[in-house]
Amino acid sequence: MYLTSEKKQEIFAKHGEKATNTGSAEGQIALFTFRIAHLTEHLKKNRKDFSTQHALIKLVGKRRSLLDYLKKKDIERYRAIIKELNLRK
Repeated sequence: MYLTSEKKQEIFAKHGEKATNTGSAEGQIALFTFRIAHLTEHLKKNRKDFSTQHALIKLVGKRRSLLDYLKKKDIERYRAIIKELNLRK
């Protein structure tokens, strides 16, 4: 499996406040970004995998919702996570 519990803890430790705080918006956004990148690579090889395509679209929507929430709640945290994950070019 591409996403082990150790990898999740690493993502939350790097982008959240601490590794055990899995509910932080920044940690969840980073996790969704990791999963989106993985599914994008999968879809480059398997163009007709429509269930994965549907899952990717749902993940992008969830990430967008969290980013909108963070933007409303604390614009500085929003700008920091955008810059850290290189979501805007």
